Amino acid sequence: MNPYLLLNVLGIFVFILIAYLFSRDRKNVDWKSVVIMLLVNLLLAWFFTQFPWGRMVVKGVADGFSWMLEAAYVGVGMPFGSWVADRMKMDMAVAALLPILFIVPLFDILMYIGVLPFIIKWFGWLIGKITGQPKFESFFSVEMMVLGNTEALAVSQAQVREMNAARVLTIALMSMSCISGSIVGAYVTMVPGELVLTAIPLNIINAIIITTILNPIKLTPEEDYIVEIKQEKRQPFFSFLGDSVLGAGKLILIIIAFLIAFVALAHFIDMLLSLLDRFTHEKVRLANILGFYMAPFAMLLGLPWNEAQVVGGHMATKIITNEFVVMLGIKDSLKTFSPHMTAVLVTFLISFANFSTVGMIIGTLKGIVDQKTSDFISKYVPMMLLSGILVSLLSAAFVGLFSW
Repeated sequence: MNPYLLLNVLGIFVFILIAYLFSRDRKNVDWKSVVIMLLVNLLLAWFFTQFPWGRMVVKGVADGFSWMLEAAYVGVGMPFGSWVADRMKMDMAVAALLPILFIVPLFDILMYIGVLPFIIKWFGWLIGKITGQPKFESFFSVEMMVLGNTEALAVSQAQVREMNAARVLTIALMSMSCISGSIVGAYVTMVPGELVLTAIPLNIINAIIITTILNPIKLTPEEDYIVEIKQEKRQPFFSFLGDSVLGAGKLILIIIAFLIAFVALAHFIDMLLSLLDRFTHEKVRLANILGFYMAPFAMLLGLPWNEAQVVGGHMATKIITNEFVVMLGIKDSLKTFSPHMTAVLVTFLISFANFSTVGMIIGTLKGIVDQKTSDFISKYVPMMLLSGILVSLLSAAFVGLFSW
């Protein structure tokens, strides 16, 4: 028996135990629902990593995103032909970020014509039936993975306003584990697309698992409903499309700004630490320090200690900065990692769980809920960060079980 596989299995139980220890109401955790969802995710992880049809589906979707990116590169090549002349030598901003100018409007168009709302609605219904969770929380778990956290909160603000503070906390906790469907195209240019697309459904279920434990909620049948959204007069299509393109442009600038600032700050910290080299036996850098604290959790993903230190450093960097910073740093070295190390690290990266996301969620909710509810949510900022980290660890652990 592989001892690292046993360690990987142990990790799943440890992550669940940590959630239980920090639960707001340990006595009312719905363990039956938790066990059902754990089994569902075990099945999903096996299906997408081992079962031929599952692997074929994931590879097909990943190839579909790569195919769509070709249209983006044609668009980029119109004003900047030399930038995309050699696909293998494109800078990260060109390969991963400029395609967002195409992907975001494409997803917005699918929202505008009703395709994505239909998918979100019925997948949410299916998850609710399987897991036994409240209707809106099930719906929101899918919505946040397609739209992103702030967008999903904005779309669902009528529902959120009618919920009590404890249920709003559940939504805030879940929001820490989201991605945005329009960003997937950027991810697959830097890390294996199959792992990206496997992580998404696992994150959906794991977000419900962790929030069910951290913040157990009991609803009456009368409270378990979804607010009907009144259809307002829609913006003309080309006006809507113009706003979408401008929004995509702003998103690219924000990502680039964060990348430049965080990478520069991290390097500056390393420069300061290098001043201590003459006084230490080994060179101490930021990655070493961060890796030391996260390495025990990385080891519980079935990694030997030397690999756990490396993965732990990347995990901590992602939490402090964002996933783009880490993906940019590892995209060329992934081929030197073991299959298991690659699987757990990439899966962990596929979410917006970091410090800046906390601020975005708190800020968005301030504009939706009353002051009392906002203050209540703000008291649980550490729990929000814990929720996002545990969901990522749990998804990585499930994928790791079948990736050796």
